[in-house]
Amino acid sequence: MTNQKQAMLFGLATVLLWSTVATAFKLALRDLAPVQLLLIACASSVLVLAGILVFQNRWHLVFELRKRQYLQSFLMGLINPCLYYLVLFAAFDRLPAQEAQPLNYTWALVLTYLSVPFLGHKLRRVDILAGLVCYAGVVVIATRGAVTSLSFSDPVGVSLALGSTLIWASYWILATRDQRDPVVGLFLNFLFALPVIALICGVSEGVQLQPWPAVAAAVYVGAFEMGIAFVLWSFAMKKAENTSKVSNLIFISPFLSLVFIYLILGEQILTSTYVGLVMIVAGLWLQQRKVSAQKQRLAHES
Repeated sequence: MTNQKQAMLFGLATVLLWSTVATAFKLALRDLAPVQLLLIACASSVLVLAGILVFQNRWHLVFELRKRQYLQSFLMGLINPCLYYLVLFAAFDRLPAQEAQPLNYTWALVLTYLSVPFLGHKLRRVDILAGLVCYAGVVVIATRGAVTSLSFSDPVGVSLALGSTLIWASYWILATRDQRDPVVGLFLNFLFALPVIALICGVSEGVQLQPWPAVAAAVYVGAFEMGIAFVLWSFAMKKAENTSKVSNLIFISPFLSLVFIYLILGEQILTSTYVGLVMIVAGLWLQQRKVSAQKQRLAHES
């Protein structure tokens, strides 16, 4: 099997996992508060990531960082998982999964816009066009099709979902200067964040036994969305001979996610969700297609 085929398989496996997490979020949030879900998921992710590092014989790297990098791990952990997932789970707690999930996908566009002031990237006309298309889709979903009235179904929930994209994009901008091993860095972020999350949970919601289906869903979120999916996607990117083909797989995820949302959660998928999601994905595809074309042209010229 060629490296590209392996990359595609790793990418497809990752996309499949990403497609299930919106459903898992909602299943867990039926009985858990957002911070309780985060506590269980974070603890599960720490165990899974530790297991991966041991399996890969890279556990020793956890103890070989500089003091400044351990401080960095704590500060990065306050952003992800603490702040990001608290905001994201709060959004899913208020909105139907079919609304919260597509809105969260606009983080890639936010990353482009934030890269202009913080990384010195140039804003192109296609980025502006992609933004107009994406956020028109956001309005369609958030208003459930009542675009002319601009009557949002849940303004707070929508604000939280869009706010999570800002936090996530900011995290990745900071991560561009991160010299830690990716899996080690993610493990330490979650490890240092865990006591903070436990403290917040203990003060706000308390720590007590919860129904096992909700706990199982929270463990699934931590093990797969926060842990295994990250590692699989890293493998896909390392193996890929053509990264754009692998990256394009992410456009399958939001549509496949709607299937799980419909079949497992029983949400009746609104026409406005389909329309808005198509617009969001079209905007992101337009932007990524332009970037891929530029990369290929530069590679050819070199």
